[in-house]
This record gives sequence, structure tokens and C-alpha cells, in this order.
Amino acid sequence: MVLPVIVGITGASGVIYGVEALKALKELSIPTHLILSRAGAENLKIETDFNAEQVKSLARTSHDPENLAAAPASGSFLTKGMLVAPCSIKTLSAIANSYTDNLLTRAADVTLKEKRTLVLMVRETPLHQGHLELMARAAQMGAVILPPMPAFYHNPRTIEDLIKQSVGKALDSLGIANQLFKRWSGPS
Repeated sequence: MVLPVIVGITGASGVIYGVEALKALKELSIPTHLILSRAGAENLKIETDFNAEQVKSLARTSHDPENLAAAPASGSFLTKGMLVAPCSIKTLSAIANSYTDNLLTRAADVTLKEKRTLVLMVRETPLHQGHLELMARAAQMGAVILPPMPAFYHNPRTIEDLIKQSVGKALDSLGIANQLFKRWSGPS
């Protein structure tokens, strides 16, 4: 049985990371459960050519972010883990403080309590001490803090190359083999 991955998309800049993750997981035949925040849906309109319905169609299942009775709210719902891409500072703060007032933060809290992999693609810059402390706190609880940091060793030619490298690293953290970017094999 292939366990599903929960994908959360929040209102931080960089919603394309979540979209590309959904596309990659679909191509890999890994079932996904999407939790698209209201602010995430708004950012889709601002930053991409996708609308919420198109993004929801990339997932096997899409959940209302206010439905705390949905499957991802329970530890008995087995998953491979969860990716929050992008992860806003507001969402990071809720996760780091176990403030589970919506399905996305509840699912993240469940992921941590069940000792499953939670990957947070935190999107903010510059970072002040409070942001860093929240990231450290989430990491101490077991989260993988994976801000989308572009790498250049794979000679990216397009923005899509940079996005796919960051998404590929996030999938690596979830233990999902992928070919989204050229891996380092030493100097030529």
C-alpha cells in the first residue's frame, strides 16, 4: 500500500512550490491529500496562472481547511508525512506552538505527534530572531525546516529548474525518490 502525502499550501509567497509538489507526486502515483488555506488560494491568483479548482484537481483528495473532522486530523489516518509548501510564518508559529485551529495546523500537529515526517518550506526573508526561534522550536519537535533555497550546481536555466530542485529536496526529505533535478556527482 502506498501511503498518501498531505500537502498544505499556505498564503506565503511561493505557492508554486506546492503546485509543483502536487504535480510531481501525481506523476509518481503517490496519493495526496491537499489542504489549501484561504490565503493560499488567494496567492494562487496573484502569483500563478492556476486557480484553486485546478490545483485541487491535482490532488487525490482536497479538504476544507476549516474541517477539523477530516481524515488528516486523526493520527489513525496513516500517511507517509506532510509537506507545507510554502509555509507562512503564521502557519509556522501555529505549528511550533501546537495551535491547531484549522485542519492544516492540526494535520501538521498530528504528523509530529505520530513521528511522521513534516517538511516545512518556510518562506520569509529577511528573518528576525522570532522567526528563527519558531523554526528551531519546530525542528526540536521533529519538523524538517526546508526553506526553498535555490542551488546552482545543477546549472538551472529556468525558474522552473530552480523550483523543481527545491521541490525535489522536499520530496527527498519525505523519502520519496524523484528525478526533479540533476544531482551532484562531483566536478566534471
